[in-house]
Amino acid sequence: MAELITADFVDLDLRGSDREEVTADLAKRLAAAGRVGDLDGFLADLREREAQMPTGIEGGIGIPHARSVHVTEPTLGFGRSKSGVDFGASDGPAHLIFLIAAPEGGGDEHLTVLGALARRLMHQSFRQSLLDASDAESVVRLVREEVFGQ
Repeated sequence: MAELITADFVDLDLRGSDREEVTADLAKRLAAAGRVGDLDGFLADLREREAQMPTGIEGGIGIPHARSVHVTEPTLGFGRSKSGVDFGASDGPAHLIFLIAAPEGGGDEHLTVLGALARRLMHQSFRQSLLDASDAESVVRLVREEVFGQ
């Protein structure tokens, strides 16, 4: 199995102003790496999932996620937004955005990733480390160590 997150899936300067824009920016990175076969189809699946319930959580975090027939490999993308993006959290906009892409019928791995990530993101020190990371490789290393124990 390929790595869940790589530097190619990280954008430390998301410029979009809304959730669809930043999610599309991250999804394009996944598509460029062959993890998403049909970008428009995957984005439609993400919008459908987001319409069910917003994916923002307290602490300035957005975790858009979806299972999709358009995803070829479980993948985690990450973006940081200086201005913040509304993902529906009660405490305001998200500055840390994780995109979880899971293949349709791929089991519950994305739920395991979502749970592990959400638990770690409850810690201010982890969130601050993500905000302070100077490059994509630092984010990848941090996520692999802190979330997946690698």
